[in-house]
Amino acid sequence: MSKGRKNYIPALRFDCLSPLFDPFLQLTMPENTFKRRLVEQANVKRNNYVLDLGCGTGTLTILIKKTYPEAKVFGLDADEKILKNAETKIKKTGLNITLDKGMAFELPYLDNSFDFVLSSLVFHHLTHDNKVLALKEVYRVLRPGGELHIADFGKPSNTLMYLISLIMRNFEEAKDNYQGLLPCMTKGAGFNQVQITAQYSTLFGTLSLYKGCK
Repeated sequence: MSKGRKNYIPALRFDCLSPLFDPFLQLTMPENTFKRRLVEQANVKRNNYVLDLGCGTGTLTILIKKTYPEAKVFGLDADEKILKNAETKIKKTGLNITLDKGMAFELPYLDNSFDFVLSSLVFHHLTHDNKVLALKEVYRVLRPGGELHIADFGKPSNTLMYLISLIMRNFEEAKDNYQGLLPCMTKGAGFNQVQITAQYSTLFGTLSLYKGCK
């Protein structure tokens, strides 16, 4: 497997802005709504292993553990600084969550390690090649019958979202998302039953929830 670029885009693009990520997200997007929907659609069972891919400050990771307290929950992120923020938040909750440092396209886990992989607002940060690699890596670490659940930007759902996408597709690596390519890329990694399960209009365009099965 060819290796992806080692660099990554921090939350809000610059390291100095990382502390502002949580309040920024809460102000600009329906975070509680779409993350709760993402977690609930996974329908995690007792003792399942769940990975929050690109966990950031741990908001989704904590929600997963609170919703499914008997699951084994892991969070992974490439940003050491933001992982420390997540660790602080998790310690305050008293929850048993494992945090690991690593790249989405080079997951530090064995084959067939997880029953579920969830990811929120991560894939639009990845280059096209790294999206492909990351999806293949997720497929590798999922057990047969395992599921991938993604919340990220997608094909515009109406005219206003389309106009916004014309601007936003020029930022970061989001063009693939706004062109609606993520489902096709997920199928290309080997997943079946790939579908869009929900859509939300935001200040940055259409936010879609995706599901795929191994």
